Amino acid sequence: MFFCDYPIIRSEKQLPVYLVNMGQQHCQDHIIRPEGYPHHQILYCTKGSGTLICDGRKTHIPPNTAVFMPANYPHEYYAEEDVWDIHWVVPSGYGIDDMLRQFGLTEPRVCSLGNVKMLEHIFRKMHDAIRADSLFGNYRASGYLYDFLIEFYRLISAEDTSLSVSPALMKAVDHINYNYASPITMDDLCGAAGVSKQHLCLLFRNTLNMRPMEYAAKRRIQEAKALLMGTDKSIEEISEEVGFGSESYFCKLFKRYEGMTPTDFRNA
Repeated sequence: MFFCDYPIIRSEKQLPVYLVNMGQQHCQDHIIRPEGYPHHQILYCTKGSGTLICDGRKTHIPPNTAVFMPANYPHEYYAEEDVWDIHWVVPSGYGIDDMLRQFGLTEPRVCSLGNVKMLEHIFRKMHDAIRADSLFGNYRASGYLYDFLIEFYRLISAEDTSLSVSPALMKAVDHINYNYASPITMDDLCGAAGVSKQHLCLLFRNTLNMRPMEYAAKRRIQEAKALLMGTDKSIEEISEEVGFGSESYFCKLFKRYEGMTPTDFRNA
């Protein structure tokens, strides 16, 4: 499989983070970039294996392994076998450098990702958004890009024991991420995490500084923002699609967390 999405970039450049391009290649070509690439890149392998050459060192890149390559950093990579399935995402925006710096991504890095199911899910949502609307799809894709970067950071943080996160917390977070469009209760989250309500609330407060249902609400609002910018769906349709029980409740929470109504956000 091969595709490369180069969305039409217009006022997205005013966003803190937006998508420059993304793609997938079933057998990655031999790439030589003595001057580097003009944007930061995130690449990850799902099948086969290849080799990265950077700073004079060769690094083996097997499945479920990612590469972060800063902008303008010389590098080279090539397949070691007939199949080397590579996915890539190229972000930009006035806030991307600060965001990557906060994630500790300032130099080239190779890291194991573990389970990439959620990362793949977000990757497909970006691709589908661009293909569904060639003019405005990149607004929605750029919203998903933020999710992609957060998920990427979560996966690479698992390698650092100082950044380790409770498995129970991650099970609850994953349940919200996969099911935000459906009703979610504390019983659902406790069942997914395998812990009591009191313990789950403690995990969320100590790690994310918020309650479980607050995280669920913010996750839904994040999806709603992408829909507001990337589609012409009504506020009622969006509130239903992202899992809020009513339009009025959606608008109330949106204003609480974003400081404006959904309509004002769309028209800003």
